[in-house]
Amino acid sequence: MVAPGESVRDMLAANLRRARLELGLSLSELSRRSKIGKATLSQLEAGAGNPTIETVFSLSRALEVPISDLLDQRRATGLTVVRAADVEVLRGEGVDLRPLRGLEAGGAIVEVYDQQVRAGSRQDSLGHVGTEHTVVQDGRLGVRVDGREVELGPGDYVGFDALLPHSYIALDGLVRSVLLLQYRSDQRLDSSDPHAPGVPQVP
Repeated sequence: MVAPGESVRDMLAANLRRARLELGLSLSELSRRSKIGKATLSQLEAGAGNPTIETVFSLSRALEVPISDLLDQRRATGLTVVRAADVEVLRGEGVDLRPLRGLEAGGAIVEVYDQQVRAGSRQDSLGHVGTEHTVVQDGRLGVRVDGREVELGPGDYVGFDALLPHSYIALDGLVRSVLLLQYRSDQRLDSSDPHAPGVPQVP
């Protein structure tokens, strides 16, 4: 995930261009797939944009890659401590996300987020790569997945195919929860390929 001292904007700028080139996509084609304007994409790749949750999830869906391929998942060993105050917040229409950790084991990738749904707010998603898991810590959360609705309280869990359209709504004040996004490792971009476009080759 985003390393200390590095902003979401900087990480997205570098990784978006790498992902786009590895997949052989032009800015115009990525704009068509993501429904994000070509000028906006150009700004994001230049590190001049202002990415939101909606933007990052749209890019994940269009590129068919995990969020961590865009926000730079870093492996850690031994004791890992992530302070909430040190993590840049990704904001959306109704949700604040803090990327905490990325885990990779047994052919699976799991991204861990602190998720807060703002009081009286709703966050909609058209869908994106992976399986989504949410555990409510505090508050009452309404979840709608492909037309089905459930209500969750503290300690409750929901999981679903994240490709399905879904939304979260805070039913009674602020909702705090843990969001886990799970992917197969074969959904990652292969950044280890020295001949992949955009990856410098060592002479």
